Amino acid sequence: MRAADPAGRGAAHPGAANTGATPGAASPSATPGAASPGAASPGAASPGAASPSAHPRAAGPVHPPAADRKVVLEAAEIRRALTRIAHEILERTDGAAGVVLLGIPTRGVPLAARLSERIEQVEGQAVPHGSLDVTMYRDDLRLRPARALGHTDVPATGIDGAEVVLVDDVLYSGRTVRAALDALNDLGRPRAVQLAVLIDRGHRELPIRADYVGKNLPTSTQEVVRVLLSEVDGEDAVILGRAAPAPPAGPASAGAGQ
Repeated sequence: MRAADPAGRGAAHPGAANTGATPGAASPSATPGAASPGAASPGAASPGAASPSAHPRAAGPVHPPAADRKVVLEAAEIRRALTRIAHEILERTDGAAGVVLLGIPTRGVPLAARLSERIEQVEGQAVPHGSLDVTMYRDDLRLRPARALGHTDVPATGIDGAEVVLVDDVLYSGRTVRAALDALNDLGRPRAVQLAVLIDRGHRELPIRADYVGKNLPTSTQEVVRVLLSEVDGEDAVILGRAAPAPPAGPASAGAGQ
């Protein structure tokens, strides 16, 4: 009897599928949707990728970087500007006779006190000074949130017949000065009213002009002038910077504005 062909013993026909598992091949019983041990899960973050919530967007307006801020007056320059204003007041008021200095809060009050000290150093006589709150006389009360009332402190001599010098840190639209004039009318009848400011930045909206100016500073309406005084801020400086973007108007802030 003829021996079987060795090729026929368990050998697969060239066209037939091999039912045995080839070493290294995937097992037929593997679940079709299962991930291989080394494969990354579709929803898993790769080790170096940033999580979508790792850097949330900051809320609120973006403040200008320090590079956008410029110091336009330092402490020594503020000191010299106030000394010059004090001498100008002496020259125009016959030695500050009958002068009363009233500062507009917040930073106009310490400026008025400094001017009084300088005048006294030159003339040897004290110049009455105080503060004049203008909050209730502002024309934007209905447009802005409620604000705290400031302090009005008029010297005992009063202002009737006196030459009142209003003192403020920055002159801008002129509306704060207009409010101060209205407040003065409720306190008495001065002989004359003058205005002294550390910074005049322009952009007037009312026909108001300062009599004494420490520095005329040309600005744009997109810029902010900030006066720092040691009595309030711990240092003396005048800083010019870009205005921060206004937040979107919502139900609570609609209609608010300068």
